[in-house]
Amino acid sequence: MSEYWKGAHTKHKVMYHIVWIPKYRRRVLKGEIATRIGELIQECAEVNRWQVNEINIRPDHVHILIQLRLDMSVSKAVQLLKGKSSRKIRKEFPKLEEFYWGNNFWATGFFVETVGRLSEDAIKKYIENQ
Repeated sequence: MSEYWKGAHTKHKVMYHIVWIPKYRRRVLKGEIATRIGELIQECAEVNRWQVNEINIRPDHVHILIQLRLDMSVSKAVQLLKGKSSRKIRKEFPKLEEFYWGNNFWATGFFVETVGRLSEDAIKKYIENQ
């Protein structure tokens, strides 16, 4: 379980559940490719001082639970995660060229939701009763 992070004047825990898919939702995220994508996600997180709390790579999509720093937007984080892994995967697994053309391995876009230990209803009640 991740801990709260401290900044100069903050204490925070900014977590997201993020999902994205390969281009054309091809079921290619298996075996060595899936393993390498997991490694690349972890490397990107380490370089950027994020914490990956959970990762699940399915044949046609990726799920991660990630804690980001306050100075990083979720869209920028996803851009870094997908961009680096796309370049590396296409270079390291040239056999993928038969399925993909152009410069992208991942489909455009992603799904994201925030994650917290309290439900939205619990927070609303807390605010109402202050």
